[in-house]
Amino acid sequence: MKSVNIVGTGCGDDTLTAEAKRILSTDGNAVKVSGDVGFYSLAAQYANDETARFIPGVSSVQVLAARLKLPWQNARFVSMHGRDCDITGAVRRNEYTFCLTGRNVPAIREKLRGYEHIRVFAGENLGFENERVYELTVGELTEKPSKTILLFHNPDFDARVRTGIPDSEFKRGDAPMTKAEARAVTLSKLALRPTDICADIGAGTGSVTVEMALAAYEGMVCAIDKNTGALELLAANCAAFHTGNVTAILGDAPEKLRELSKLDAAFIGGGLSAEVFDVLFDNNPNIRVVANAVRLDTLNLAIRAFKEHNTEPEIVQIGVSKANKLNMLTANNPIFIISGGGL
Repeated sequence: MKSVNIVGTGCGDDTLTAEAKRILSTDGNAVKVSGDVGFYSLAAQYANDETARFIPGVSSVQVLAARLKLPWQNARFVSMHGRDCDITGAVRRNEYTFCLTGRNVPAIREKLRGYEHIRVFAGENLGFENERVYELTVGELTEKPSKTILLFHNPDFDARVRTGIPDSEFKRGDAPMTKAEARAVTLSKLALRPTDICADIGAGTGSVTVEMALAAYEGMVCAIDKNTGALELLAANCAAFHTGNVTAILGDAPEKLRELSKLDAAFIGGGLSAEVFDVLFDNNPNIRVVANAVRLDTLNLAIRAFKEHNTEPEIVQIGVSKANKLNMLTANNPIFIISGGGL
């Protein structure tokens, strides 16, 4: 059976490998793909073809790193060329982030609000006669040619997954907020994985949303609230913590939950009801759910709802007291944290 040659053509004639040149000169039926066959390449559609033979090329990442004399083995690589990704989270978590682009550089700049000061190295038309490599800042990003790669340098990157973030770090308003200690226990019970798709129901100021987004940094958090003012606060807090993997949803929780794709986990901080549980477990019978309650009737409702879905809940009650300036303890309201489900 004759093999099909899938050739990575690099990013210009002067980046063609010797093997690629040889095959292209002798095989008129070779399939050419730009860059390297293993890096965001159209070659992926041939991955299951037993006759396909992949010939590697030199990617734009390699070329730009070489032009800058920069080691790139510890960098993060993302593509916004015909696709979407959390560029904000990638830049927040990594010192160096390479980003492939299309004609969408202004949109990338908008996603990186708060990072206007960060240095960017741009490589345009790499490997061609009109190649250009230069430095600017995020705030100076404007429309670029389609053959552009960006390298973001964030020396103050923060890859921490924080839980129990001090309340003082969040913007406050009239919307309710889950306090730091309750948040820490809640997140431990959620046990989120980096790729989880999850929901924060009754998101309020977004304090739990932020911590969920930091934990599920390669996933997504759908923050649902029926209060416009709450979602405005949530947006401000997400921007302050540079979480780009949050989708704010205005409306009634059961209705909006029905519109979502499969969820891995959900937190119910407000609007707890049997209907919400029904929708969540219909969405995914193996979903991980954590609910907070301060009233006994709400606690009992949550227990019944879990059991109606063949899930035995774990119930934790925490009471937190904090010392004031006079070294006297002031108690917060006790809170029940009810959790269950998941594999």
